[in-house]
Amino acid sequence: MTSNDSLNQLGRMLESRKGGDPESSYTARLLHKGPDAFLKKIGEEATELVMACKDADHGGQSADLKAKIVYETADLWFHSMVALTHYGLSPQDVIAELDKRVGTSGLEEKASRKAQIREVTESKGIKP
Repeated sequence: MTSNDSLNQLGRMLESRKGGDPESSYTARLLHKGPDAFLKKIGEEATELVMACKDADHGGQSADLKAKIVYETADLWFHSMVALTHYGLSPQDVIAELDKRVGTSGLEEKASRKAQIREVTESKGIKP
């Protein structure tokens, strides 16, 4: 199974949990509680990933520390996918955005976004 297949399969599973029984599914419970619940989890998981990376920076590159980074990244991705599901988006939407960025300098992409924001704000008469 490819990683794209795995993400799409997980996306379909998350979608199937919408409106599910919050007593029998962790995902259904997060979706039932609404954005505050899953956004809090995203924040927690992002912090845990940062801490795992810091531990690896200061504790060496052991297999255990690298495994912790992978584990925390998976938790962050999962909870981010719950947010995508809530907002009617799919992993494919994110993959399409990443595909658009392939071969584009990150610095160029960031400058382009700033220019787009500037254009929109100026067209609406908003001062930066």
